[in-house]
Parts: sequence; C-alpha cells; structure tokens
Amino acid sequence: VELVESGGGLVQAGGSLRVSCAYSGFTPDNYVIGWYRQAPGKEREGVSCIRSGDGSTNYADSVKGRFTITNDNAKNTVFLQMDNLKPEDTADYYCAVDLYRSDIDSCPDEYDYWGQGTQVTVSS
Repeated sequence: VELVESGGGLVQAGGSLRVSCAYSGFTPDNYVIGWYRQAPGKEREGVSCIRSGDGSTNYADSVKGRFTITNDNAKNTVFLQMDNLKPEDTADYYCAVDLYRSDIDSCPDEYDYWGQGTQVTVSS
C-alpha cells in the first residue's frame, strides 16, 4: 500500500490550494481515505474523510464549508480542495487509508496506512 501526497505550498489568507493523495496497492470493496493535519506544537487533527463507492464524506467543523474532499477512482487519487484558507490552516497535511471500513458517520481515529505528508503554509 502506498499513499503519496502532493500539492502543498505557500498561499495568502483567503486563497485556495488543492492537495492530492495518489494511492495504490489495495482493492477492498470498502475503505475510507482521510486527511489529517498537524501544526507545530499541536496535536494531530482530522480534517476530512471520504468513503469508497458512494463517496460519502465527513468534515471537521473547523473546515466545513471551506474544504471539499473528492475521490477520482479512475486516477486512484483523493483531492482536498481548500478555499478561503486561514493562517490557522497552516500545518503538515497527511492522507491515510482505513481498509475495510464502511462507517462514515465519523472519520477514523486510526488508519492502516499513511502518506509522508505535504506542507501547507497560509500567510496573513
């Protein structure tokens, strides 16, 4: 299993950025891919997750209405579109997969595999 994030960078507050997670090496019928972030000196925070198949999603309250997660099954890539970014969104963003999960009422607390992360910096 491999997950590779890309697309991080520096953006001004109010701007937009899209990060990508290319995944491979697994083909279960049900899985959930999620995005987490961790800022320096802060605990890891779940941002969003998406379920395979029907594409149901879940978002943290801190990003609801600003971030959108999608899954391009043909490209085996999950995207996180981040709009109206705020300085407090600055963090390393990681994607991860929970294999064989179907519950999307909440994002998983633990995942089976993680990517290496991509840095997002929002300047004020």
